[in-house]
Amino acid sequence: MDSVEFRLLSGRAIGVSEFGRRSSETVVVLAHPAPGSSRFDPDPAVTNRRNVRLIAVDRPGYGTSELLADGGPGTVTDAASDIAEYLAFQGITRVGAVGWSAGGRVVLALAAVYSALVGRLAVVATPAPDEEVPWVGTENRERLGNLSALPAAAAVTALSDQLAMVVGVRPSADALLRMLSSDEADARLREQARDRLVEMLDRAAMQGTTGMAADIVSYTLLDWGFDPTSVAAKTLLLYGGADQITGAHGRWYQKRIPHSRLEMVKDVGHLLVVPMWDRILSHVAPGSKMNGR
Repeated sequence: MDSVEFRLLSGRAIGVSEFGRRSSETVVVLAHPAPGSSRFDPDPAVTNRRNVRLIAVDRPGYGTSELLADGGPGTVTDAASDIAEYLAFQGITRVGAVGWSAGGRVVLALAAVYSALVGRLAVVATPAPDEEVPWVGTENRERLGNLSALPAAAAVTALSDQLAMVVGVRPSADALLRMLSSDEADARLREQARDRLVEMLDRAAMQGTTGMAADIVSYTLLDWGFDPTSVAAKTLLLYGGADQITGAHGRWYQKRIPHSRLEMVKDVGHLLVVPMWDRILSHVAPGSKMNGR
C-alpha cells in the first residue's frame, strides 16, 4: 500500500492510497463509505490475484483531504472530480469504479460526468435519497432541516460539533465501526477484516468528525450535481439481505440507471463489500482473473 498527498490544480490537497499492482493496466477506483477513508482494500488477496491496481481518494475532511477553499464540503460531483483529476495526472484513461455505501454516489457521479473514463460500475449498499426511500430517521431529519438554512461551510461546522458530542472530538475506530455496521450478520466479517477496517477508520478520524459532517452535508443538503439516468456504464447494484440499507434502495437506483442489474446477497449486512470483492472485481474488471494467474 502507498499513501500520498496530491495537490490539485486548485491548490487543495487530497489524500490518495493505492493497493495491488502499480504496474497493472487494470485500474479500479474504490470510493469509501461514510465514515471511511482511502486506506482500505476489501480483500488484498483477491486484489493481487486479479492483478488489479486499486486507487482510493479521501473525500474532503477525511484523512489528509482538505475542505474546499470556502470551508465547504463541495458536492458529490466535486468529490468525483477530485478522483478524475488524480487519474488524469497519472495518465489513466479507463477504470472500473466501485462505490461502497456513501461512495456509491461518488462513482455514479464519476460515471455520469466522465463517461469516457468509467468502463463498468459497482454500487454497493448505497442509500437512495431519504426523501425517496426514508432511512435517516425522524430526529436526524429534523437536525438536517435545521442546518439547511445555513451556508454549506457553517452547516459542516455545526454538524461536526453535534457529531463530536456523540462519538467524541477524535472518535475511536471502534466508535466509527459501530456507526458503519452494527448488523449482527456482520459480526464475523468485522473480526475477519478488523485490522483493515480499523486502519481505514483511524485515517477517517484524522480531522475529527469533519469528514463525516462534510459527507452528510454534501449528499443531503446539497444537490448531487448529476442525474443517475445519465449513467451509461454497465452497473452492478449489490445489497445485503441483512442490511438496513436493503433492496428498496437498490430498486430505486435500478429504476433510474439504464444498464443496471440488482443482486441481493442473503444473510450479509453492510460489510458485504468484503466477502463479495471477487464478484465486484469480476464485474468492474472483466478478464482480471485471467490476468492474475
